[in-house]
Amino acid sequence: MDAIVTAGGIPLPEDPLYPYTKGHSKAMLDLAGKPMLQWVLDALSTSKKVDNVIIMGMSEKNGMTCAKPTYYLPNEGRMLANIVSGVHKALDLNPATEHVLIVSSDIPALTGDMVDWLVGEIEKEPADIYYGVIPRNVMEKRYPDSRRTWTHLKDMDLCGADINASHVRMATEHLDTWEELIGKRKSPLKQAATIGLGTLLLMLLRQLTLDDLVQRVCSRIGIRGKAVVWSWAEAGMDIDKPHQLEIMRTDLVKK
Repeated sequence: MDAIVTAGGIPLPEDPLYPYTKGHSKAMLDLAGKPMLQWVLDALSTSKKVDNVIIMGMSEKNGMTCAKPTYYLPNEGRMLANIVSGVHKALDLNPATEHVLIVSSDIPALTGDMVDWLVGEIEKEPADIYYGVIPRNVMEKRYPDSRRTWTHLKDMDLCGADINASHVRMATEHLDTWEELIGKRKSPLKQAATIGLGTLLLMLLRQLTLDDLVQRVCSRIGIRGKAVVWSWAEAGMDIDKPHQLEIMRTDLVKK
């Protein structure tokens, strides 16, 4: 399975990480002696189930290394446009491709074993979208000071993972909805409102289980979706704020 790595983000002056990046790529932030992106590429390198790596928003000049065949594509300006471009490249490499991994460049604690576990979950059950979630107890046991944004459901509190998977046809279907949902990815309640006011109300009242939510979202969009519940917090420990950057710098030094 091919992996599309989104690495084109450059924090703006109002972004909490701007004092650290100063107009440069977030993916190139130094963590324990290596760029953040390189940690992710190291995980993909050791995966037994990743075939090709497609990096969005970087070039060979950045000096990254990866054991897999690696392809660089320019930043398309928006996350969805980058994903769509990456999917087209995966199809160019292999027209028979059905699913691709979508991997954020800011989850540096990811490992190859975790990637292979996710691919195994994808192989178990056909779906259009595989969206990873991490229960709050899993995240806070591993990273007690992470201060993630939680979605509060009837059966659990959870946050999203930053490595997911999609069928390639999603690069041509429902693009307006994906654009809106991605734009609201930092606010679960705004995403719920996009799906429908009934879903938003039930979430506010904590009357939806994870299965209920998946069914409502899939019915609203017209897709087959699967929630992948992670037992590793690393898949969702992305770096959006300075305290998360420092947590990961300390954590990765131990490696």
